[in-house]
Amino acid sequence: MTNVHNARMSLTIEVDRHHTLPIYLQICERFKAAIAAGHLKPGDRVPALRGLATQLNTARGTVEMAYDILVDEGYLQMRGAAGTFVSSSLPGSVTKGAPRRVRERAAPLRAVVVDNDAKPLRPGLPALDAFPRKVWARLVGHRARGVDIASLTYPDPAGFRPLRERISTYVGLSRGVECVPEQVFVTNGYRATLELILRSLSKPGDSAWFEEPGYLLARNFLIEAGLTLVPVPIDEEGLDTEQGELVDANAHFAFVTPSHQSPLGVTLSLARRMKLLEWADRAGSWIVEDDYDSEFRYAGRPLPALKSLDRDDRVIYCGTFSKVMFPGLRLSYLVAPERAIARFDQITRSMNAGPPHLLQAAVADFIAQGHFARHLKRMRALYAERRTLLADAIVKAFGERVSMELPAGGMHLVMRFTPTPNGPVDDLAVAARAREAGLAVIGLSAWYLGARTKRSLRGIVLGFANVADSAEATRLARMLRRAYDG
Repeated sequence: MTNVHNARMSLTIEVDRHHTLPIYLQICERFKAAIAAGHLKPGDRVPALRGLATQLNTARGTVEMAYDILVDEGYLQMRGAAGTFVSSSLPGSVTKGAPRRVRERAAPLRAVVVDNDAKPLRPGLPALDAFPRKVWARLVGHRARGVDIASLTYPDPAGFRPLRERISTYVGLSRGVECVPEQVFVTNGYRATLELILRSLSKPGDSAWFEEPGYLLARNFLIEAGLTLVPVPIDEEGLDTEQGELVDANAHFAFVTPSHQSPLGVTLSLARRMKLLEWADRAGSWIVEDDYDSEFRYAGRPLPALKSLDRDDRVIYCGTFSKVMFPGLRLSYLVAPERAIARFDQITRSMNAGPPHLLQAAVADFIAQGHFARHLKRMRALYAERRTLLADAIVKAFGERVSMELPAGGMHLVMRFTPTPNGPVDDLAVAARAREAGLAVIGLSAWYLGARTKRSLRGIVLGFANVADSAEATRLARMLRRAYDG
């Protein structure tokens, strides 16, 4: 437990490093409780970022994230060189209300995640209408009818052996990842993959490079798990490795999406790939490669994985069936470095969390009988068509208010808002109105770990895989325009 007392403001901040709630959210709650209790009043000055971070013995970025949330929600105001103050326009219901308990804290706006359903334009959701459901039902039915006693026991925590063999062959042929089945570990989704990696290779106090902007769900989980994330900017060549080394040359991990950066869609250049690998070898660090949707590339063949260049055994390759088949499977996998196989196997068995045998066996059959390859081929053609339909409809609906480039791959688009004469567009507010209208889009600046008001691009991240035709694309684009107009 860490305590900070500022006599000038009669404010005590306590953070519990053993609490499941991230420290930045604990800081938010302490400020809100102090405002509600009257210990902080409108117009009071609050501690500087650096000073509070030093007193709490935490990263400045953690305090900065808390302040950004409080500013976004209207509790604090930043006045440049004068400092940061409690908002002078807080309603009485806030300044006189009873403080809420920490466990009742709702998710902050910057960590917004859409509901787990199939609402239109959800990023990362594959074309559910195009999945071969009859073929899948037949394969699952066949496995279910042929059930034996062995399949009724607890599944192998590392994964169904035939599926591990199929994955090993698949990533070798399609992604250039040479591995043996013993290196493949099947998990219950990407979050479980990250948990396995951290339990196997991390220790308290570890820091990690994280793409800025970067994948929301991974960011939230890693912060909750206690990692100190170091934002590393993304440019037209992908992760800026030189900047990463400047801010934290000894980070224990780098979490990257090199084939199709999430969310901006750029590809990590060969030069940057080599620098990243050289850094990992020099620092003794691990690179976690999330290859989440590289199968869908619309110009040429899918690019080889970063892991295919790994000569020093520093890359952990991660894949998923959620994007290439359907998310209800909850099946992902990783390819462990050879030097870490024993450790991953040990942790996997201690977790005892093997995915259901029936689904793993059906996926193995789906691959072995050629359905998987045929499905991917059909989806590449379908998604290429659907991305164009939606992009054209958005350009028609918005005109010069947005800029957009067709992605070379993936299942989502990024529409960037053109600044208005009054300043940048509030993309989080636009996204919130769009969600209220039934669209599962996410504001682009929510994907930034740093202060969105200073460094982020503004726009909307939206999926196109389930846009059935031009009429639907037009309808959805008009809904987005209404949300933009407010």
